[in-house]
Amino acid sequence: MSLLPEYSGLLPYWLLMVVGFSVLNTIQCYQSSHFARRTYDGPAAAAEVTPFASRLFGSWSFLSGLIRLYTAYNIDSKHLYQLTICTFLIVLSHFTGELLVFGTMKVGKGLAPSLFVASTSVLWMLTQWSFYVE
Repeated sequence: MSLLPEYSGLLPYWLLMVVGFSVLNTIQCYQSSHFARRTYDGPAAAAEVTPFASRLFGSWSFLSGLIRLYTAYNIDSKHLYQLTICTFLIVLSHFTGELLVFGTMKVGKGLAPSLFVASTSVLWMLTQWSFYVE
């Protein structure tokens, strides 16, 4: 097995980069809730972002990263491809809800990277479906 995915195109490498960010985020969230507080920086976040919530967010990030890692190396798998799209849709739903419903986020540096990566990934994966899967 090669260290890099053996598929043409850039999407598998994009997924690997996102996996790297997920691993870093997981480590940060397990070390301290400081990093989660930088993401969840809305008016209602002070009481909501606890060390437990941070570790939970880190675990969720690790699980999403693991799914994306498997997809990067098996990008022609229809089911993994669909599951990976779902992980990014969950990210979009979660952060949108935290912004608009729960008030734990605000528009800015905490929200922008996650929305950018998730929306870019969903659009890229949907537009490249026939290249990788069918």
